[in-house]
Amino acid sequence: MRWACRFFVFPNCFSLSFVLLMCKLRFTFLFLCLWLSLTMIAQRNRIFVPNIASLQVVAGNNWLSMPVIDLADNVAVNIAFDDLTHEYRRYAYKIEHCNADWTTSTELFVSDYIDGFNADNVIERVQQSINTNVLYTHYHLQLPNDQCRIKMSGNYRVTIYDANDNDKAVAECCFMVVDQGMGIKLDLSGNTDKGINSRWQQLDMEVRFAPGMVVTDVQRQIRTVVMQNGRWDNAVVNAKPQFVMGDGLRWAHNAQLIFEGGNEYRKFELLDVRHANMGVEKIKWDGKAYHAYLWPDEPRTSYVFDEDANGAFYIRNSDNSENNTTSEYVYVHFNLRSPRVEGDVFVNGVWTNDQLSAPYKMQYDDTQGCYRLTCLLKQGYYSYQYVWQQPNGNTANLPSEGSFYQTENRYQALVYYRKMGDRADRLVGFAEIRR
Repeated sequence: MRWACRFFVFPNCFSLSFVLLMCKLRFTFLFLCLWLSLTMIAQRNRIFVPNIASLQVVAGNNWLSMPVIDLADNVAVNIAFDDLTHEYRRYAYKIEHCNADWTTSTELFVSDYIDGFNADNVIERVQQSINTNVLYTHYHLQLPNDQCRIKMSGNYRVTIYDANDNDKAVAECCFMVVDQGMGIKLDLSGNTDKGINSRWQQLDMEVRFAPGMVVTDVQRQIRTVVMQNGRWDNAVVNAKPQFVMGDGLRWAHNAQLIFEGGNEYRKFELLDVRHANMGVEKIKWDGKAYHAYLWPDEPRTSYVFDEDANGAFYIRNSDNSENNTTSEYVYVHFNLRSPRVEGDVFVNGVWTNDQLSAPYKMQYDDTQGCYRLTCLLKQGYYSYQYVWQQPNGNTANLPSEGSFYQTENRYQALVYYRKMGDRADRLVGFAEIRR
């Protein structure tokens, strides 16, 4: 309102109607910003009930990369999760096609993107855990399957619901199907407009249209998303290209495509509850449950290379046999030695569904000068990072974690296209680069 009141000081220059128009435009802009933030959140995998755990969405067997499959390839999306009981639940699923912003493609018919049924399909692959302290039932779904096959590229949301409990949604899963119609070239450099070989990484991108692809209005027909390590919280959506050519687009030293390099992800392994593995200081049994205490994470003031999985995780145990049903659930204790910062600190990775939410929010221990978190995790390999959510809602790297141009990161680019007259966005390009 202070901004609007300045116009009232000069009544000869600005009319009341003009002021009202400016206020309306301002509030409209704020609403659009809020709407964009909400729709970008909607693409993440989400768990709605506390008894669902270890949600995984993997393209084929490639657990290190984003869940993107090619429409022309014979690769399936594997969705798996545990229900922390031995009680059978009749879980079913619904599939929806989504536009580039992850809003549902309401103008499509189901038959436009699915051959078969998109809803009321029951998950049939069900197995109970074997000889585990924490009882659970493992559910596995593969797409496409005999009930439904995907016909159209784009974003897809799978809602899993309890068919015996008024179709109550228990989880949402997201994956992408690409029909590679554009060539994408990515290049990464530490030479950025914010600094040379310091804490930043610059991504350059070039997109070439497929033969016969008509693009007459770039802003309306092309949508782009650029991500670092598959994260959506700092994804760059629709960065404006510097060069618009007849057969493509190019982003060169684009200010919007500069990312903090951050630091290598931390990691640990829980393979055996009888002794500690990589990154674990000790394992204890308290009479009711297993507890794994990770080695305290110290501040990192300089860059040291360490091979990691950029937030990915893999369920397994020391026998590496029947991992999905014989792996134990363990309470994992995180400990980060760091000065207290304004805002909140979260443990983050693919296994947290990149959600900066309550289960992964750390609490500060003033007496020990560290952040702590305890959460229940299934045995396996985990990579993770600490994310600082500042009071203004923005995310950043913790000062104690450091940020370096040498850090190994994966960058992904998604390109969507809507042909004139089409009723939904199609994913026509996907590329990934690893520094």
